[in-house]
Amino acid sequence: MLSNPSNDPTAPAACLSGAVKRYGEVTALEAVDLSLHPGEVTALLGPNGAGKTTAVRALLGLSRLDHGQAELFGGDPQDRIRRMRTGAMMQISSVPQTLKVREHIEVFSSYYPRPLPMATVLEAAGLVGLEDRLYGKLSGGQQQRLLFALAVCGDPELLFLDEPTVGLDVSSRRGFWEHIRGLVSKGRTILLTTHYLEEADALADRIVVIDRGRVVADGSPEEIKARAAARRMRCRTSVRPVEIHGFPGIQRITEDGSILEILTVRSEPLLRELLALDPELADLEITGAGLEEAFLSLTSNDPVSQKGAA
Repeated sequence: MLSNPSNDPTAPAACLSGAVKRYGEVTALEAVDLSLHPGEVTALLGPNGAGKTTAVRALLGLSRLDHGQAELFGGDPQDRIRRMRTGAMMQISSVPQTLKVREHIEVFSSYYPRPLPMATVLEAAGLVGLEDRLYGKLSGGQQQRLLFALAVCGDPELLFLDEPTVGLDVSSRRGFWEHIRGLVSKGRTILLTTHYLEEADALADRIVVIDRGRVVADGSPEEIKARAAARRMRCRTSVRPVEIHGFPGIQRITEDGSILEILTVRSEPLLRELLALDPELADLEITGAGLEEAFLSLTSNDPVSQKGAA
């Protein structure tokens, strides 16, 4: 359903309806429905090339759909007034190197009718004390924080965050999470794309998984994890992946020296098979599947991998 153009606070802030986008023979989006609701973090997950960036660009009015509709606050995403109600943190490579942190924020703040005070933006992004440093002299993590500052300086109602914590250390990432939770508590709408599944699990009210341009799952983190009926089995063994690769129910095998980690929907018969092949099997752990396992089972991935493989 398309977003309500009225002032209804429960209406979606943005949505795609039957969205189709093709680049030549490549279909980036195929009949995608997606709605973003106030006071909610939606995590959009998918493998590289799944269509995540295309969906975000359509919602931001940066790309026109071939079929279907994109709406932003009940109207055209390319409408200037509607776009001033949004903020976006994208993977940008062309930020001027010779402007200071303060100057970047001042320029971006000028695009908005009611921007946040400079001090508030610097504190939110963890840039206090760096306001007079050139962008080109910032570390990778500090540059990432500046991109976040530029996304929030206009006090947007709808915030798009594309891989926002890449390059941040653990402490900075946790601080970022707390700030996002604060924005949500104020009724802001957030769309998050991330390869850190722990981040999606920690922040998202709702997770949408997209693969090859199609939505393959949409629900709360608990509902998505429940889609993975698999169990995660970890053990020390002399058995190699090739010996059990064809065993029924195996979704993924990861090898790290003598340690095998196996995602399977048939843990008991697989364990019997492993013990028959290696009676000395040791350090066995069997646990329920988490978000990573659910994600892998929902998307197109090679079921057998080696540690460190791309």
